[in-house]
Amino acid sequence: MQELRAAGAEAIQVDDVRIVANSYLSDVRAGLWPPRLTRAQLIVAVLLFILGLGLAIQVRSTSDSSALRGARQEDLVRILDELDNRSQRLTDEQRRLEGQKTELENSSDQAEEARKQTVEKEQQLGVLAGTVAAQGPGINLTINDPTHSVEADKLLDTIQELRAAGAEAIQVDDVRIVANSYLSDVRGGVEIDGKRVTQPYRFKVIGKPQDLEPALNIPGGVVQTLEKEQATVGVTGEQKIIVDALREAKRPDYARSSSQ
Repeated sequence: MQELRAAGAEAIQVDDVRIVANSYLSDVRAGLWPPRLTRAQLIVAVLLFILGLGLAIQVRSTSDSSALRGARQEDLVRILDELDNRSQRLTDEQRRLEGQKTELENSSDQAEEARKQTVEKEQQLGVLAGTVAAQGPGINLTINDPTHSVEADKLLDTIQELRAAGAEAIQVDDVRIVANSYLSDVRGGVEIDGKRVTQPYRFKVIGKPQDLEPALNIPGGVVQTLEKEQATVGVTGEQKIIVDALREAKRPDYARSSSQ
């Protein structure tokens, strides 16, 4: 093609390829284009890049140092003051963040303590309301009344005496005694809150045994009154009494909490 061009050829086509000014030819069997880099060439290229980068950094550092060496004294003082101010601001920010962290930790501790107190208070109220089971030291009280002479008022006196002696939870047979419990006489027994209980009446009482037992045995007290009705009374102190009869929580119809 070079010879044809030298002889004045104005247009050349080889097969279906038009030859132009920047046309090039290559031997396919000799290799692929573009040529592949050898491993040695790649290593040399990387080293040259690292060397160039190092030189650029060194030049920049030298320029910065030269600029500072050439700065006036008042400029250097100003730069130093700015650095001191920036350091002080960072220190103040660190202290502020540490203070916030301490406040959050204290707030978290207070919230956890409040939560624990709330749970404990709910448990205490649940015991009083009869909505949760309770256990603790107390007494077992059994009243045998084979003649059916013990009426509701005598059992109510027994409950009141136990409460006055510090009873915290009371159960008669399978009925939990609460603040609004009521007793009534029915044929062959007694009803407590509409549930029939029959003799022998079994009381499970949680409280201090050393206070509950003497309260029942005082002269003219519960035990003597029941014995006059030809009933027999048995009292035993226990280190673990389980009161597991439960009451359904009821929402009052009229009473509401007051902020006063």
